[in-house]
Amino acid sequence: MSLYILLPAIAIAALALASLPALSAIGLSALPLAILLGMVAGHLVPVCHSTGEQWFSRFSQQKLLRAGIILFGFSLNFQQIAAVGWQALLLDGIVISTTFLLGTWLGIKLFKLEPNVAMLTSVGSAICGAAAVMATEAVLKPKQRDVTVAVATVVLFGTLAMFSYPLLYAFSGMSELAYGIFIGSTVHEVAQAVAAGQAIGEQALQNAVIVKLMRVMLLAPFIVLLSYVVSKKQSAKDNGHRLVIPWFVAGFVASAGINTWLPLPELLSSTFHFGSQLSLAMAMAALGLNTRWSTIRAAGAKPLMLAGLLFVLLMVGGFGLNHLLIAKA
Repeated sequence: MSLYILLPAIAIAALALASLPALSAIGLSALPLAILLGMVAGHLVPVCHSTGEQWFSRFSQQKLLRAGIILFGFSLNFQQIAAVGWQALLLDGIVISTTFLLGTWLGIKLFKLEPNVAMLTSVGSAICGAAAVMATEAVLKPKQRDVTVAVATVVLFGTLAMFSYPLLYAFSGMSELAYGIFIGSTVHEVAQAVAAGQAIGEQALQNAVIVKLMRVMLLAPFIVLLSYVVSKKQSAKDNGHRLVIPWFVAGFVASAGINTWLPLPELLSSTFHFGSQLSLAMAMAALGLNTRWSTIRAAGAKPLMLAGLLFVLLMVGGFGLNHLLIAKA
């Protein structure tokens, strides 16, 4: 089957499945579904790999991904930050920096992973799951296998977080409002944070979504900073220094700014949202289609161990930070 037909078909199928109440209730969003469907199709459906189709696969995985992230910015606005206070923004910043730095260090020093695998796994846990992994790929230029392994780990442990957080609420001693902030600041994917918050209550859901979207917005400065660090290391080799900021970061911030100061008509906003989801789903479908179970098995248990350790760090460390920084509502 031609990739020109298969990739859009997988993306549309993932969007349709994600809208089913049974799947949305357990936090399965279109992006993880697109990856899974792509992986299944890659093993079961004979795919022609002509030069043009290979180009289309790379275009979907790279250009459409960045376009989807820019369009996703229209779903955010800077007023959401003010709604929960500067403490929540500080909390998100600490969670992201601590998870990424500690995860990268542990991955390289303790688990002896390749730096790209350690960084991609850590950034997926720290910010927003698969989307953060794919955005960071634009800076690191890793192997396909590294991206696949990182996405698989964050989907696995993000799903575990989605089910475990509601179960732990009764033992937390936190108010519903405060627990929503805890969910938003530590759960991996946006859909998973929504599902976990919804299982507790409306107030928890609202704060979980706002704080989680704040974490997503911090992806832009993170990518800029990482690009600076990577370019600085590169300058040691060629005696030059050139900071390359991925173009989609500026687009992401600009679209969020437009949505803040120039509210869009509902029809246009819905169109951008659908375009974002379709573009991102096609990117994930292309990733899944090029993924083989043998690739994940070959990576071994160490990436899973790192992701599991970060899952515990987010839950335990995030709980402590929330008690320290967020006033009990």
